[in-house]
Amino acid sequence: MLLTAIIIYLAITIAVGAWASKFVKGSNDFVLAGRSLPLFLSASALFATWFGSETIFGASSVYLEEGLQGVIEDPFGGALCLVLFGMFYLRPMYRMGVLTIGDVFKKIYGDQVEFLSTVFMVPVFFGYVAAQLVALSLLFGIVTGMSLAEGILLSAGIVVIYTFLGGMWAISITDFIQTIMIVLGLITVAILVTKDAGGVSVILDSATEESFQFFPDSGFDSWINYFGAWIIIGLGSIPSQDIYQRVMSAKSEKVAVQSTYLAGGFYLTFGLLPLFIALGAKALYPELYLENKQLMLPSMVLAHGGLPVQIIFFGALISAIMSTASSGMLAPAALISENLIKPLFKGKLTDKHLLWTLRISVLGVAILAVWMALQDSNIYELVAGASILMLVSLFVPLTSGLYWKKSSKIGAMLSMIIGMLTYLIMDRFEPEISSHIYGLLGSALAMVAGSLLFPNKSQLSHELS
Repeated sequence: MLLTAIIIYLAITIAVGAWASKFVKGSNDFVLAGRSLPLFLSASALFATWFGSETIFGASSVYLEEGLQGVIEDPFGGALCLVLFGMFYLRPMYRMGVLTIGDVFKKIYGDQVEFLSTVFMVPVFFGYVAAQLVALSLLFGIVTGMSLAEGILLSAGIVVIYTFLGGMWAISITDFIQTIMIVLGLITVAILVTKDAGGVSVILDSATEESFQFFPDSGFDSWINYFGAWIIIGLGSIPSQDIYQRVMSAKSEKVAVQSTYLAGGFYLTFGLLPLFIALGAKALYPELYLENKQLMLPSMVLAHGGLPVQIIFFGALISAIMSTASSGMLAPAALISENLIKPLFKGKLTDKHLLWTLRISVLGVAILAVWMALQDSNIYELVAGASILMLVSLFVPLTSGLYWKKSSKIGAMLSMIIGMLTYLIMDRFEPEISSHIYGLLGSALAMVAGSLLFPNKSQLSHELS
């Protein structure tokens, strides 16, 4: 019966994608849903941005080992990112009226920075999507017994179909449905665990004192690394196409701003529920925790939850992961099509051809993600580093371009390259302070030095006059 319910749910998702395709008339509809999403669709799409395998599987298992300090990156950093994006980044970028964040870099710095920023951004998404495919495959394996490889291929096929057909329209509509499933599923299981454990206080009393320690111990390195955990997603995901395309799909600037704040609050609230559920599950069923930390929650529901609870919970899990996977596929596909392929045709590529280029790029991204998923099945390792790479290369150039008048093309390019190289070199030495802190600092220094030493020609002529 559970399998039947999952099959029906997946069929509905694909049907929604097919139905949403009727709204796709061009590339703007495919990537940004025609900039026409109302508040409830825009906010639910943003809420579902990161609410995937890492939030439910990765963060919950890390929390049980390291406490709240181990999950500062997600969900706390994720909520911070949405709020900061709405406060400081959304308005100037929304007014540009462009398709991708690569176009934003082009507007600020020109073609060369557009190309370099896209090259730095696109590879980040492959491992991220691969992690979602692995997570979906693990769920299918629990329910059906299919192998990891079979589950990965099936997962990719389902997500590709509705993303290929409906683009951002399909993602937004399914995200709304999936958000309802996520909320219902987590609340249902939280109530189940609380009831079985004998109350909230019993679950909280079973946890170690370190589980609730929010701030680090005294010491410079501890506080710097604590700050570093906040900014991995908190700042690192700001220059990301997946959040950009969801925010810019709102029907107005006001709706877009409201959706970031609403989604940030929702994300923090419901992002904490998997941690509470994991705490209760560990107290109730320690043997499941020892068997497989990543799959403890679904294993618990399958072994100890009734059929209605199983249907709701597995529906929520599949919903959360599919929404993240679909967004992760569309984001690099948009960048590849708009900022790498389209410039090669020098204005000769029609919107109809661009739309098909977008769809073909979705397939290409899916194929690469499947290959990566088959190589590495550790969800946390596949996701780790995605936001870090954008933090050390793209955050400073984007922020400077929007708020510092002296920022220059050369400064932006040096910031991207030196920030990334600094991070990669320092990471090999495994320093006491997190490597991405050095990368971010290197990126900022390169931006300042490059912009002052090599100002844009327009800036130079203005200063000379």
